[in-house]
Amino acid sequence: MFSSFLLHTWIAATLLAIAAGSLGYFVVLRRSAFAAHALPLAAFPGGALASLLGFAPLWGLGGFAIIGVLFLRIFSRLGRRDVAMGLLLSSFLALGGLFLSLGREYAARVYGLLFGEVLGISSASLLPLALLVSVVLLLLLWQFPILLLESTQPELANAHAISSARIEWFFLLLLALVSAAAVPVVGTLLVFTLLVSPAAAAQRLSRRPYHAWALAILFAELLSWSSIALSYWSNWPLSFFVGIQGAALFLFSRIFARN
Repeated sequence: MFSSFLLHTWIAATLLAIAAGSLGYFVVLRRSAFAAHALPLAAFPGGALASLLGFAPLWGLGGFAIIGVLFLRIFSRLGRRDVAMGLLLSSFLALGGLFLSLGREYAARVYGLLFGEVLGISSASLLPLALLVSVVLLLLLWQFPILLLESTQPELANAHAISSARIEWFFLLLLALVSAAAVPVVGTLLVFTLLVSPAAAAQRLSRRPYHAWALAILFAELLSWSSIALSYWSNWPLSFFVGIQGAALFLFSRIFARN
């Protein structure tokens, strides 16, 4: 389980869990769970296009996730965020399907991008992944108090001349970067689980912001590590264990919080 061919996966999952847990706390706090589902799907065609052209998928994933943020903000200004999300999902999924169909390894690429691949992390992709996660964490820590204030007390934030629009741009761009980084490991369809489940469980168990934030990171790490171990022992997909354990974690947190 700790052999050299899995070492890259352990490192990548550890880095991603820190980023996903940290940002996921604000995803739940700002009620942006659907955006956390939409942006990984927006990144999907970028990974497909990068693979088709022979580039590292991470760059394509990041570029298209940022494009997804732009479209999301443009359509949201029209006043119908739900319609914007629906249009975003359908159009980007269709585009990703087109790019994948043009390649020669259609089935393998579809599986890897949609559901992740436990052995899909190479040594060459670890450095850009680590840099991307480091940038996200530094930016999040830099703006943490402001983001927390705007997310919990927007009226007070406006009174202190904090721009809600600027904070929303900042938050969505960070979410896009984390989504792009997570797709190669857990897949497009389950980035949402890694972002939302640990944070939602943490907020059920603690109302104190910094405690809940730390719990979200801890739960994300435990979810990632246990999923890798179970995937290795059972030879079942990593994404299956991320999804099932994420749902179970939230369910148990609700039961524990009620008691």
